[in-house]
Amino acid sequence: MSEKGTGVQVAKQPANVMPMPFENLFERANSMFDAIARRAYEIFEGRGHLSGRDLEDWFQAERELLHPVHINVTESGDTLDIKAEVPGFSEKELEINVEPRRLVITGKRESKREEKKGKTVYSETCSNEVFRVVNLPTEIDTEKVTATLKDGVLRLTMPKAVKANTVQIRPQAAA
Repeated sequence: MSEKGTGVQVAKQPANVMPMPFENLFERANSMFDAIARRAYEIFEGRGHLSGRDLEDWFQAERELLHPVHINVTESGDTLDIKAEVPGFSEKELEINVEPRRLVITGKRESKREEKKGKTVYSETCSNEVFRVVNLPTEIDTEKVTATLKDGVLRLTMPKAVKANTVQIRPQAAA
């Protein structure tokens, strides 16, 4: 069920639909924080250790290391539909973890950098990682989530969990 540039994956495999352990999520967030801190310090050093631009250095490091994942969540009668922008990432480079009330999108890609001798006149950097946690507005059925990736847009269809009906029961007098 795949066209050129399109990846379709039904979330059946345990690695993709099982809740991400809190420790794993914490470790990933901590690892990214450390990477951003190292890069911010490199920027600080590159400016000759001039203080006063700490926040600017931090934001520049974030822009260089993390790709912002823009999310659009729409709710219909029985599903949540999510659109996430992940340009440049393939389905093999993304990991999607779904819990009943949370979605975690992570991704990492390898890019090659060319070293050129001479004076750099202009340079841009491209982020190679994404990390986004989305708290869902309603509980979903993790067994029926589907994901498609086409033209840098990840689309998830998440059926809402069926809630049990509440029934009032009155005790009867014993005979």
